[in-house]
Amino acid sequence: MGTPGLTATDGWTTCSLGHRHWGRAGAAGLLVHRDGADGPELLLQHRALWSHHGGTWGTPGGALHRDESPEQGALREVEEELGLPADALVLGARSVDDHGGWAYTTVLARPVGELDPSRLTLDGESTGVAWVALASLHQVTLHPGLAGSLDRLRPLLLGSPAA
Repeated sequence: MGTPGLTATDGWTTCSLGHRHWGRAGAAGLLVHRDGADGPELLLQHRALWSHHGGTWGTPGGALHRDESPEQGALREVEEELGLPADALVLGARSVDDHGGWAYTTVLARPVGELDPSRLTLDGESTGVAWVALASLHQVTLHPGLAGSLDRLRPLLLGSPAA
């Protein structure tokens, strides 16, 4: 019998680039965004200190389960970590960070209505959640994966095709 709450695809793996990643079948996260007064705003979670890259701001996400699409995994993770149900979101484009043998897929989504971060239910993997303007991301410590993906995500958030 395995550890309660863990699946066969939970665990560390190493990609062909030599990086260590969580999620033997890859991982996915949900980047919820909305239009703000000064451009796009992103719903980011502040990761608990005990977690991988704790203390940084990033997207809710995690290991994909066997036979789970990135969209399904991202929706499952955002509901587990923030209590945000799938029917409160409209999915959009996706961006894949492929490391060769392992990939992280960021799925973009928009809230169906008003989304107040203070009404979300955090599961302990994060210490907070907030809307952060795309133009203000330099003011917070970003999760390295999100920081490294911004060049690919920015055109999707601004409505222009990715380069």
